[in-house]
Amino acid sequence: MGAHARPNRFHRTGVRIASAALVGAALPIGATGLAQAAAPDSTPHTTAATADTAASTADAQDAPAVEAGHAFLLDARDGSQERELWAGADADESVPVASTTKIMTAVVVLKHPEWLERRITVKQEYRDYVQEVGASTADLQTGDTLTARQLLHAMLIPSGADAARALADNFGNGDTEEARIADFIAQMNAEAQQLGLKGTHFDSVDGISQGNNHSTARDLAKLGQRAMLQPVFAEVVKNTQYKTEAPAANGRTRYYTWNNTNELLGTYDGALGVKTGSGPEDGYCVVFAAERDNRTLIGVVLGDDEGRFDDATKILDWGFAH
Repeated sequence: MGAHARPNRFHRTGVRIASAALVGAALPIGATGLAQAAAPDSTPHTTAATADTAASTADAQDAPAVEAGHAFLLDARDGSQERELWAGADADESVPVASTTKIMTAVVVLKHPEWLERRITVKQEYRDYVQEVGASTADLQTGDTLTARQLLHAMLIPSGADAARALADNFGNGDTEEARIADFIAQMNAEAQQLGLKGTHFDSVDGISQGNNHSTARDLAKLGQRAMLQPVFAEVVKNTQYKTEAPAANGRTRYYTWNNTNELLGTYDGALGVKTGSGPEDGYCVVFAAERDNRTLIGVVLGDDEGRFDDATKILDWGFAH
């Protein structure tokens, strides 16, 4: 899972519990790196082995100063195109990815934009699931009705597994909740295949793995880039905090406040999102994006320690400098 020690304690998806109130109502390809690697040796009697060592040293120096091996950075260019800037040593190794799974959950939901205003009633089963598996929650209250758009906020900002279940239950096909969620997961895997994410497979809608929920840093960067092309997704994940209201079960108004788990927002100049995640087997993960000088960079760190945001900052700084 990378070079860092595993965290000792946190929610399985590593996020805070949201509040709800009922109120009466590996190799860099930057120009510098390529120039260093390609420069001819001016010493007349340099051996091939010495030249190889010099090139390797140049490559190592021209890379982000992070230990995370499961990491990747791409330049999104005009949005539809992408260019690899840097890949960590383990960028193509499939590993557990925790709540970054919810990026794909959102992508599948957004294939049906005409349903975003559909009202969905919160079931007690969603709350029971969160308690059973120890997942992060948006603290959705049984009987409240929220739109699919509101539930996207509840899933992506405080990383609510209850919201992920609600969306999958209503966007999947089948006669039972179990069947509908299984169908939704099948849609997630079909989308991964269509996007060419060869190191990716999902067995959950929220990252609480049944043993076969994994991806690579490279794949998740590509998925993040695809998700950020969706205006609704990009608008949701840039919020540091989101407040909304919904009809409650007793006919009054429920007010929800959700805080974003992504610490880069508000602290890193140009940060755009995207999604955090963490768990006992997953370590600390983050898919991140930032924009400066008309450039958008998207990166991933998986299996990190609590310094994931520091590593993300170093990777972005390096990327904008190249």
